[in-house]
Amino acid sequence: MRKNPVIALALLLVLPFAGLARASQPSPVAPLGPTPEEAKAFAAKVNAELKELWTRQQIAEWIKSTHITDDTERNAAWANEDVMAYTTRAILDSRRFDSLRDRLDPDTARTLYLLRVSQALPAPNDPKKRQELATTAARLEGLYGKGKWCGKDGKKCRDLQQLEEVLAKSRKWDELLDAWAGWQTISVPMRPMYERLVALSNEGAREVGFSDTGELWRAGYDMSPADFEKESDRLWQQVRPLYEQLHCYVRGRLQKVYGKDKVPDGKPIPAHLLGNMWAQEWENIWDLVEPYPGRASLDIDAALRKQKYDPKKMVRLGEAFFVSLGFDPLPATFWERSMLEKPQGREVVCHASAWDPSFSNDLRIKMCIRTTQEDLVTIHHELGHNYYYSQYYQLPALFQQGANDGFHEAIGDAIALSITPKYLQDVKLLGKVSADEQALINVQLKDALERVAFLPFGKLIDQWRWDVFRGKVAPVDYNAAWWKLRRDLQGVEAPVSRSEADFDPGAKYHIPSNVPYTRYFIARILQFQFHRALCKAAGHAGPLHSCSIYGNKDAGAKLKAMLALGASKPWSEALYQMTGERQMDATAILDYFAPLQKWLQEQNQSRQCGW
Repeated sequence: MRKNPVIALALLLVLPFAGLARASQPSPVAPLGPTPEEAKAFAAKVNAELKELWTRQQIAEWIKSTHITDDTERNAAWANEDVMAYTTRAILDSRRFDSLRDRLDPDTARTLYLLRVSQALPAPNDPKKRQELATTAARLEGLYGKGKWCGKDGKKCRDLQQLEEVLAKSRKWDELLDAWAGWQTISVPMRPMYERLVALSNEGAREVGFSDTGELWRAGYDMSPADFEKESDRLWQQVRPLYEQLHCYVRGRLQKVYGKDKVPDGKPIPAHLLGNMWAQEWENIWDLVEPYPGRASLDIDAALRKQKYDPKKMVRLGEAFFVSLGFDPLPATFWERSMLEKPQGREVVCHASAWDPSFSNDLRIKMCIRTTQEDLVTIHHELGHNYYYSQYYQLPALFQQGANDGFHEAIGDAIALSITPKYLQDVKLLGKVSADEQALINVQLKDALERVAFLPFGKLIDQWRWDVFRGKVAPVDYNAAWWKLRRDLQGVEAPVSRSEADFDPGAKYHIPSNVPYTRYFIARILQFQFHRALCKAAGHAGPLHSCSIYGNKDAGAKLKAMLALGASKPWSEALYQMTGERQMDATAILDYFAPLQKWLQEQNQSRQCGW
């Protein structure tokens, strides 16, 4: 993923005294300030220097993520510090061109804007504070990557992947609770470090013209920060009714397993019962909520195992999807440099991510792949990032990113919407799948457990951080504010009492790693909007949920054209390039899940919904 930066203020005008001159020959007037040509040269210089610095930074981050040691953390911190120092200076220097805003060519103006909003972690100009921020950020991510729960007796240590297996497969309340509560312990030491990270990054944000780091993040969407916050609220309200119906149905089914004493009517669902460490996606509890057992069997996990899929073969399947649309195969270096499995004998960050560390089509992914449907979908998602990189890598460095950060996340997810039963049959993962109404509801519900269930969680992560950065949530209230948002938006609550001795936000990777999260919420909106447009380009005439663009070169050409823009144009223009629309629109989700929403409303008539 590519990051973004800052410009602002007015410049000092210098008008030297020209002295006396002969009336017939006026003295030449000295330039009044920087020129558009100087701004253009500055933009080119920044792009070239940032590419070199970002390459060093990304390679250091790759090494740290695939081999966590004190030395690799230190090396990454040094590289991050260099980027912070350069970017802060460049942003401050760019302010001298602010008065030229209406005279700049579009590419130069766009470059200066992207520079202004480029830092997810803005650093103070003070070298000691900048070094402290870089070190703190590296330590936070390292604590997460090395996190383990060793049980109350300290004898059996399990990492996140092992604990997630418990959450996904166990149906015993106490086992689930132990795994869930155990993982939350890894973030307790992060709390004072995170508080310091907030203070230092806010100081850096103020130095480059923002009130706080959250305002800087919200400024990266080609609209005012306040307008973007309203926009995210508008999109949530469009999809909230569908989520509430899904929540009501799932809670009713969980009551049959655990009893109403543990899962009461009209209350949030205990967080450890939803099959995922953060209750952000619920597909792992499919066996508990399946409406029509055996209809449209979608046991892709079993099919992958039966056909002896290993991590490399799973990635090859994802690659084949993009090739079928007209994209090139992945470069040979992808297979040489990627981390597809968890290596033995060293600590790594297993959280899946896609990379082009040298900004030159050096594609790779980092992932501890399991032979599961979830990881198959994740592979398609990560390859979406890779193929986005591959289409814009020849652009200037600051244009080498998504039109907005939600675009990048949405591409792979839009492709994953084409992993339909028909597609799975075409690639011979599944045999014949029933196509009656009961089968359709089964398919749509399983899909909604991932895509729809995620929506409020995708919104609340940054809602919490925006409030933290702007001081609305004080450090003494970190955990209380976290759980209030989770109850209010997600309808989920902690299964055991929590206090400010805990730091449960830190148990989610993106918070200690300081990765903005609204991109994932926007991506879940955009992926359906993209899918609807690509299906139209492919000539699909049936219901939206039945469309797969697999093998369609017309849809592929439409996708390629948008990807090639990178961030060179405002996101509304990139959106228009693919969809013919200039506003993000969640109605495509409602179109896609229309059969399921109608069915859920019927099922929930006798239930007490809401929380």
